[in-house]
Amino acid sequence: MNSSLALSLATFIYGLSSVFYIGSFAFKKQILAKPGFIVLVIGFLSNTAGIIIRWIESHQMGYGYAPFSNMYESLVFFSWAIAVLYIFVELKYKENIIGMFATPLIFLAIAYASLSPDISSKISPLIPALKSNWLIAHVITCFLGYAGFALAFGFSIIYFVKSKNSDAASIFAKLPSWDLIDELTYQMVVFGFLFLTIGIITGAVWANSAWGTYWSWDPKETWSLITWFIYAIFLHLRMMRGWHGKNLAWVSIIGFMAVMFTYFGVNFLLSGLHSYG
Repeated sequence: MNSSLALSLATFIYGLSSVFYIGSFAFKKQILAKPGFIVLVIGFLSNTAGIIIRWIESHQMGYGYAPFSNMYESLVFFSWAIAVLYIFVELKYKENIIGMFATPLIFLAIAYASLSPDISSKISPLIPALKSNWLIAHVITCFLGYAGFALAFGFSIIYFVKSKNSDAASIFAKLPSWDLIDELTYQMVVFGFLFLTIGIITGAVWANSAWGTYWSWDPKETWSLITWFIYAIFLHLRMMRGWHGKNLAWVSIIGFMAVMFTYFGVNFLLSGLHSYG
């Protein structure tokens, strides 16, 4: 099996898992969520295998780098990171209905990597700036942070869905309590904020070794800082009276929009030192 096959299988399996979770939610059939979780774990294992095999293939081709260097590889790792974080959340809280709001994010990330004509899956030599031991630490920490923010975004959407459909007879009646949604959102933001902070620090150290400066106000750096500030505001507001639930959910959603612009917008719309995705 090569990496392309493993990752294609992961895309299909994640999609199937989403179908199970959405079906469980739409048809009020809790039993569908259980195979959905099993399928999700299988997809995660296929995703993991694809990353490892691609790493081995790069060595066989003489390039020998960790597969986190371009848009395709980062999206594959992004889906992996959301999957592993969500699996942990479901195992801990036993609230499998929230998978309906998490698994589509996992599927969309890897599906976009696999199906977009603008993204190449070809293994290519690294440009000089990426030939650094800081590559793994920087990319892994940043995308673990993004995964936390992605799940916080998904949980924030639950808050709005539940608030508009609180009738006990509706299909939304089995959604988690307000307090649990609020707590899950907060925990995912804390997780994401911690890893984004580490990612920015490792990126600064890497930038100094590659370009001779810790900070150059490159568009990616600037938008990473904007994203960091939005989530710092989220954490500050949560300690203030009156800032919880729907109000904080809006900040979480805005923060994830900043994450998406940092990730996609900077690469496709702005030019800078990070425009090699």
